[in-house]
Amino acid sequence: MTFLPRLCRGGTPLARYGASGLAAVVLALGGCQDGTAPPVIRSARPSVVSLNPCSDAILAQVAAPGQLRAVSHYSHEPGSSSMGVAAARRYPAVSGSVEEITKLAPDLVVADVFLPAPTVQALRDLGIRVVTIGSVNSVASSEAQVRELAAATGNSEAGEGLVRRIEQALRSAAPSNGTKPASALVWESGGIVAGDTTLIADLMRRTGLVNAAAARGMRQADYLPLESMLADPPDVILATGTRQSQEDRLLSHPALAALTGTRRVHFDSTLLWCGGPTIVRAAGELARVRREVQAGKPPVVGEGFDKLSLGGVGAMSAQRRASDKQDQQVTSLIKEFTPTPPRLSLSEPARNTRDFA
Repeated sequence: MTFLPRLCRGGTPLARYGASGLAAVVLALGGCQDGTAPPVIRSARPSVVSLNPCSDAILAQVAAPGQLRAVSHYSHEPGSSSMGVAAARRYPAVSGSVEEITKLAPDLVVADVFLPAPTVQALRDLGIRVVTIGSVNSVASSEAQVRELAAATGNSEAGEGLVRRIEQALRSAAPSNGTKPASALVWESGGIVAGDTTLIADLMRRTGLVNAAAARGMRQADYLPLESMLADPPDVILATGTRQSQEDRLLSHPALAALTGTRRVHFDSTLLWCGGPTIVRAAGELARVRREVQAGKPPVVGEGFDKLSLGGVGAMSAQRRASDKQDQQVTSLIKEFTPTPPRLSLSEPARNTRDFA
């Protein structure tokens, strides 16, 4: 572990750390004898602790054996791991407290920009370098992040190797010249959509899919109601929620089964947010979906949106979507599949509006 000599000399007021950081500082001071710092042992590459699931996945690919000391606890959870739980569990998991980190004695901590400032300062005062990363919104920004983390850990060559694998995966996933793009919409929990300035939108463009949300003028995290989806469906709906979440009832609404010109496919939500090696898997999955839509592969009917569901090729014509007849069909579908809320008895006396105050 690396310590600041001035910490052992008493040059840093302990009060600045607060309750959470103080325990870690006390542990560090245990290595000080006669006001001198313990010997610093350095290797050619710094030891690393990662506190972000996106950096977890990148560092697991570029770090040298034994260099990555721990990953974030998110990577040990199936719903938030971008590197896969089995791979993540080869490493200890940490939540990000100073106490946990100092016990692992890293030279470097990689975290997101939301790591609390007191934690950052406590780590730096203990001689631990802190590198913070932000979200990526394109393949280019992701490749830059890979190179940044690879350089910070002394593994630039491995970083270039990962970038080459990303580029190869994108070339393999790209449509052939003259292929007509398929319209696709990423529909997330609660009915929100992926905007055009996101990594997933960049990947959709590169793999032959048109972001139907952007074509509607919608931005990141805008809400798309069921009625709008039924009135103007894309070629494929990429549903990203889980059956366990009550917010995801919209994504598996029975009325969607009537969209016989639209495929409804479960898309792993862990492929949405991280770049690096996650791009390789995401590009492959998007290309597979595009090929099935364009080839007219018969749909596989399953229960719930977590399986391939009621599909086909091609959206309905613009003329039909705009017709009054379809508007009536949409209204009928929603009424048919949406439970009617209980109504008050007509014999119940009307309430004064003040009763609702």
